[in-house]
Amino acid sequence: MDDLALFPFLASRYEELLLRTGEHLMLTCVSTVIAVIIGIALGISAFRLKRMRGPLLAMVGVLQTVPSLAMLVFLMTMFHHIGITPALTALTLYALLPVVRNTLTGLENVPESAIQAGRGLGMTEVQELCLVRLPIASPLIMAGVRTAAVVGVGIATLAAFIGAGGLGEFINRGLALSNTRLILLGAIPALLLAILVDLTLGAAEWGIKPFAHDSTIARFHLKRGLREVAMGLPFLLLVFSLLLYGRLHWQNQGSERIRVGTKHFSEQLILGELISQVIERSCHLQVDRRFNLGGTMICHGALVNNEIDIYPEYTGTSLSTILKRENIKDEATVLNTVSDQYRKQFNATWLPTFGFNNTWVLFDSPKDQLLKTARTISDLKPVARELRVGLTAEFAERHDGYPGLIEAYRIRFGQVKDIDPNLVYAAVAQGELDLAAGNSTDGRIKAYGLNTLEDDRRFFPPYEAAPVIRNNVLARHPEITEAFKKISGKIDNRTMQRLNYEVDGLKHSPATVVADFLASVDSLK
Repeated sequence: MDDLALFPFLASRYEELLLRTGEHLMLTCVSTVIAVIIGIALGISAFRLKRMRGPLLAMVGVLQTVPSLAMLVFLMTMFHHIGITPALTALTLYALLPVVRNTLTGLENVPESAIQAGRGLGMTEVQELCLVRLPIASPLIMAGVRTAAVVGVGIATLAAFIGAGGLGEFINRGLALSNTRLILLGAIPALLLAILVDLTLGAAEWGIKPFAHDSTIARFHLKRGLREVAMGLPFLLLVFSLLLYGRLHWQNQGSERIRVGTKHFSEQLILGELISQVIERSCHLQVDRRFNLGGTMICHGALVNNEIDIYPEYTGTSLSTILKRENIKDEATVLNTVSDQYRKQFNATWLPTFGFNNTWVLFDSPKDQLLKTARTISDLKPVARELRVGLTAEFAERHDGYPGLIEAYRIRFGQVKDIDPNLVYAAVAQGELDLAAGNSTDGRIKAYGLNTLEDDRRFFPPYEAAPVIRNNVLARHPEITEAFKKISGKIDNRTMQRLNYEVDGLKHSPATVVADFLASVDSLK
């Protein structure tokens, strides 16, 4: 199907689109309302207490400088939860600055004549604030609210990285799968939602502005009625968002659901879909797919904190990143170590492995002149200083990644750049990078015709993939273990790379690819 054949695709995703739109609208509306309440209170405090004005504005301004994703991850760590709570908190913090600043500016710029008139009527300071300053400042305050809400629509797309849902779910999947339709399925409704929110608040801003009395009573009442309706539109939008969110999520509740999580790349989406379909088909349980949760630490934290029940993990990743152990070369020893420690430390079980080892690999383009003769990582030494190297964030920081690699091979590269894992393969194929690190079973290696270099010093530990599940879930549903025994060892490296290629290269959906694969597995027939 053509990537731009959006409308048939949109129709097939209608139900999920409605769900994600409801989540997105709820996140935006609720966070904006909270920010308005807090922001106006802070603006009034800054107006009345001049000593705290500078520090308060500085503090609110600093919040705007923190990168959105970093804020979300920090709050997720602080709350020990993924999902709605950290997302709403982050969106509220980002919305504060325009509300606080516009409230303060509006209160300061009330005409002196209006103030004197109020004082002449014997108003107290509180009456002056509520009956004179705030009504006159309200259009400017509403302009700040309008800015905060529209910005919130955009930032809310990032909430999907920590399992809060919203239209960012489609964008994340589209980026992970290099799928234009999925990106547009999230981006276009988010754009329309931003326009809707802006128009709604713009109407309310018009409604609260003072207007001249008309010559006839009928016209005056008509204008006042229209303005009252306009002022009520934001409230109606808030109520609608809560009702839509509540109804859609109520429809999705029922019997117990097994919550399946994944990290943010295509192989994880395939494995997450595989876990989901095996549980649905073999165990007859309902599944809640909480995919695209970011990196290793987010998924592990979600498992430990009872936010998800099961997710696919790699033995080498758990050994080095979670358990902080030195590299072990033997596959069985690594698997036994992580299984034992997860049971003791995290009350979780490693189910039977899928059968493939997705180790790290360095790859280059066959067109690269500098690396024509390179077959192993050691062969890079003579030209290492001339190479432009791309690293994913995890590989750049983990000891079983770049720091350990350059130490083991005693090698230093010329230019080292961080790059998103969904872009790195194309960057090497297009000659923008000479060398990059990725996963050995990634289908884009085949899709782009890239060369892989042998790890001749056997630096990288084994990375066998398997589902990791919480013990209390396994105790309630022991049949899950039996279900995964049936597919254990059925996916070797070549099969996993083929499945990845069907998703990354041929643009098939993970659900379709997994369904076709499971249909071919004899033990599940």
